[in-house]
Amino acid sequence: MVIPVHDVNPARRTPWVTYALIIANVLVFLFTPGMTGSVTGGSSLAQLCHLQAFLDHYAAVPQELLQHRLPRLVPTGETGVGPRGPGCVIGPPDYDKSPELSVLTAMFLHGSWLHLLGNMLFLWIFGNNVEDRMGHVRFLLFYGVCGYAATYGFALLNADSGDPLIGASGAIAGVLGAYLVLYPKARVWVLVPFLIFLPLRLPAWIVLGFWFGLQAVYSSGGAVSDAGTVAYVAHVVGFLAGMLIAWPLRRGTPPPPEPRGLLFGRRARPGW
Repeated sequence: MVIPVHDVNPARRTPWVTYALIIANVLVFLFTPGMTGSVTGGSSLAQLCHLQAFLDHYAAVPQELLQHRLPRLVPTGETGVGPRGPGCVIGPPDYDKSPELSVLTAMFLHGSWLHLLGNMLFLWIFGNNVEDRMGHVRFLLFYGVCGYAATYGFALLNADSGDPLIGASGAIAGVLGAYLVLYPKARVWVLVPFLIFLPLRLPAWIVLGFWFGLQAVYSSGGAVSDAGTVAYVAHVVGFLAGMLIAWPLRRGTPPPPEPRGLLFGRRARPGW
């Protein structure tokens, strides 16, 4: 997998919504119960129980989204000792959960610092230009629509899943799809792991097309959404939703500037 680090496509105006989304995701992560362990490398049982209860409350669950029925017993956040030893206590929920609203709250939750940083890197690089083309308000609505489409798309293909689905990946996949439609020829600096991290400047259609191809291949293997796995299906649906929404904006989108300088030891070719 190539790692994007910068695109040669300056925005005309400050991407305030992109900045606000990044700040909001980071703040929610820092104040999520139990996330301290994911940063320092270890979590206590109490932290894990608090995190599990928090995710069951605010994460999107396919069964709840499609059947609109909440479980009778959920983690309470407390610890206890049972026949099999210490564990998390479960009991009747003391809150009213809206499955539809949980899609929105889940978009700001992340399971680890690596999950968060990966998502925010892609949003930072590609979000500013899409926001610049759409405008602040339309971009915010676009981001939410892609997130909802990705989550419900995943839920429809995993209707029996009771695992919490979290992360901004579906919405950000929509941003990537829109960027591919609007700026396919924009150059993107990437790091390619080949013995060492090799810096290359590639067209966006190669970088994002390769990313989407990987997600499609991985999704065919039956992706799930718990803390140790990735909801690749949500990425695919979000990406396609972003492409469809951005398609009418192709015409009238100013082309990115032609980069100058060297392209890995050779002068960049005008048509590449």
